[in-house]
Amino acid sequence: MTTFVDRVELHAAAGNGGHGCASVHREKFKPLGGPDGGNGGRGGDVILVVDQDVTTLLDYHHSPHRKATNGQPGAGDNRSGKDGQDLILPVPDGTVVLDKEGNVLADLVGQGTTFVAGQGGRGGLGNAALASARRKAPGFALLGVPGEERDIVLELKTVADVALVGYPSAGKSSLISVLSAAKPKIADYPFTTLVPNLGVVTAGSTVYTVADVPGLIPGASQGRGLGLEFLRHVERCSVLVHVLDTATLESDRDPVSDLDVIEAELREYGAGLENRPRVVVLNKIDVPDGQDLADLVRPDLEERGYRVFEVSAVAHKGLKELSFALAELVSEARAAKPKEEATRIVIRPKAVDDSGFTVVREDDGIFRVRGEKPERWVRQTDFNNDEAVGYLADRLNRLGVEDELMKAGARAGDGVAIGPEENAVVFDWEPTMMAGAEMLGRRGEDHRLEAPRPAAQRRRDREAERDDAQRAYDDFEPF
Repeated sequence: MTTFVDRVELHAAAGNGGHGCASVHREKFKPLGGPDGGNGGRGGDVILVVDQDVTTLLDYHHSPHRKATNGQPGAGDNRSGKDGQDLILPVPDGTVVLDKEGNVLADLVGQGTTFVAGQGGRGGLGNAALASARRKAPGFALLGVPGEERDIVLELKTVADVALVGYPSAGKSSLISVLSAAKPKIADYPFTTLVPNLGVVTAGSTVYTVADVPGLIPGASQGRGLGLEFLRHVERCSVLVHVLDTATLESDRDPVSDLDVIEAELREYGAGLENRPRVVVLNKIDVPDGQDLADLVRPDLEERGYRVFEVSAVAHKGLKELSFALAELVSEARAAKPKEEATRIVIRPKAVDDSGFTVVREDDGIFRVRGEKPERWVRQTDFNNDEAVGYLADRLNRLGVEDELMKAGARAGDGVAIGPEENAVVFDWEPTMMAGAEMLGRRGEDHRLEAPRPAAQRRRDREAERDDAQRAYDDFEPF
């Protein structure tokens, strides 16, 4: 049964925003007390949080689909809907978040580090929030925005100071078991270790972590064996320890050739591993002929510039010298790292000529409008409500979409699409006249809510509106 998973695909779906409410306050002797529809609640976010108690991505391997709760719709009497609850997903320290194309979105290192994998949709405004001096009785409300849905990849890269690398059955698991309190599975057959093991070592005043990386073989960097699955766990380590078997029974292997093979695989994998400090451990010197082989190859290794230690995990020989030497290298690596700077807030102001949307004419003659605001406004519109559609038209006109369509060569009756191709709203465009809405009455107005005007004033207002409409009609040039 699988107990360790270090790479999963996760489908994160944030909660949808609740719809706004269209309601009119009513009470005895006051049947039209004004709009009182409340706003919809915000949808919950999907948030990844580093938790030191989590060491594997196994939970997301079994349940890859995760969804936050939706926001509740608004209600009458100015009651806003409840916000959706954020979904907190604990991940191991060292988790890297990537998109489907392999681009890194976040590198989660350190207890409590967070990343919002899915943004909850905003709640729709109720008609009480849409009311204004000109629109006193909106007969519509805005819909909630759907939550963000994302397919992401989670990869675990072990956070450790020292990595033990070497052939299968070189004694890495035995070494980590005697250096630390870790208790990995140990046996005398190849590929015993199928998961990276972590151990904490204390040497004097220095405390550091050691990772036992599963055995590498020739071709591991190209995916042969298990090596490629676990080479990523070496990337974050400050010190590499080559564990070489001085008691191998294979006639075509010896400690020096083993070292050359592993070094070639590390160079092929890249990720800066060629620049890490290295230590060579000649293991199993307690085995007959093991000490003789160690004495034979040690001068050659030291001539190459390696620092060599002869140890026996079984007989507990040479462990103290090795642990303190690793502590010294770890301390040097920590001192060389730049100090973490305080969190900086980067402000990227928009260009002064950025309209917030684009209009592009496509090959099929459709004019496509793309932009955060127009696309969100379309998702918030109830197209079964004519007044809501008119409100959308007013918003797009104020944003300048109609002017840009005319500049792009759009004519009456041309197709206009707002949003991405797979989820767009398409309509036949008709240029609006600013006086047109005035001739029909302002959207959202209800004269029953206004104080009565004298007859003479009403007559003068009608004459002024008629004159304004006639002048606008005479001056209008659609093309």
